[in-house]
Amino acid sequence: MRRLVLICLASLALIMPVAANAMNIQRVVSPGGIEAWLVEEHSVPVLVLDVNWRGSGAAQDPAGKTGTAYMMAGLMNEGAGDLDSPAFQAALADKAISLYFDADKDDLSASLTTLGENRGRAFELLRLALSKPRFDSEAIERGRAQVLSALASESDDPDSMAARAWYAAAFPGHPYALPVKGTPETVTQISRADLVAFSQRVLARGNMKIAVVGPITAKELGPLLDRTFGTLPSEPKLVPVADVTVAAPPSAPIVVPQDNAQSAVLFGETGINRSDPDFMPAYVMNYVLGGGGFSSRLMNEVREKRGLAYGIDSGFYAYEHAPVWLGQYGTRNAQAGQSLALTRREMARMAQKGITADELANAKTYLTGSYPLHFDSNAGIASQLLSIQVQDLGIDYVNRRNALVEAVTLDDVARVSKRLLHPDALLVTAVGRPNFKDQSIPPAKPGQTKPVPAEPSEERP
Repeated sequence: MRRLVLICLASLALIMPVAANAMNIQRVVSPGGIEAWLVEEHSVPVLVLDVNWRGSGAAQDPAGKTGTAYMMAGLMNEGAGDLDSPAFQAALADKAISLYFDADKDDLSASLTTLGENRGRAFELLRLALSKPRFDSEAIERGRAQVLSALASESDDPDSMAARAWYAAAFPGHPYALPVKGTPETVTQISRADLVAFSQRVLARGNMKIAVVGPITAKELGPLLDRTFGTLPSEPKLVPVADVTVAAPPSAPIVVPQDNAQSAVLFGETGINRSDPDFMPAYVMNYVLGGGGFSSRLMNEVREKRGLAYGIDSGFYAYEHAPVWLGQYGTRNAQAGQSLALTRREMARMAQKGITADELANAKTYLTGSYPLHFDSNAGIASQLLSIQVQDLGIDYVNRRNALVEAVTLDDVARVSKRLLHPDALLVTAVGRPNFKDQSIPPAKPGQTKPVPAEPSEERP
């Protein structure tokens, strides 16, 4: 029955509560000075709270103990205060509360979902998890076993292997070179003392962003924020992390041999910061080049016209200390070099000539028309509000965003294409037995027509 309630709760969270351009985003400051962005929405009974601790992620892992942030995040809902892991999980299930934590290269995050009527208990359990995590031995060993199992599964997964190789080559000597989940060797070394020390060092109010969506007023939310987060330290004790750019690539792609019939290929270079005035033109540029699914140039030229790859795409990733532009494709080993040569050709063509008026118009239509789909649930709204805060885009960004897209001109895209696309500077990693010696580009299939537009895909703001 409890499982059924959780499923029903998740289904309710998918109901579209309010149009993006009609949202009233309130900046709530608690009596204790804790800030949150709130969308008060009473038509859906589900309340969602998302929180982010900027800079408190895997880049803060202690030396030799990579995976500490990820392991700690996985254990934050495994017992707190007087409740051991079974009791804590039972308390969540009893009120159909969902609470989970996560870690990536930059940040720690938490997400709480509950029925509005159970918010008092939900916020109390979150408070306990943050202020009094238990990190019991049994829970630690179970969590460690789960991480080691995941690492074992990824150890021969071509996409995971290509990503590990790419980041290691792109950021040598930098925390970004290390896998977020750690390695079997480092995960084995993480102790309870490490987890306690890490949580006390990185969880604080000073680097915290909060988004709340659901049936709660600003007056009601303020005191809950103080009770839930007020006991955290005012500032985290973070180790400085240096800004970095993608390292110059070697003369040939980096190949991790694996006896597969196909290769997984990852390519990329330094990207663009989210705060850069050229970000939106760059975002439109990438949509046309590789971010638009079947309507993108890369998919059209590599897959549709020539059948060289099963799929190919690209996107910007705004890491705090190293913005990157990454693309990937999967192909038969014999065609890996041809796909890469065609990718470089399309990058060069766009850097030299930009995009067409039709491509710009189509990109704007899709990017503006699909944006409201990211606000189709309380969970979606909370996720977007949190991302906007973390990226410091301003509380009015939702209302300004589509105008920013519409303002992009052909000259803007031409400028950023020339600035950002460097075909000869691509860092390339591949897993398989790829043939990169054959750089020929086969002719397009006779009578090939332009493919249909892509289905809507997820977008970072």
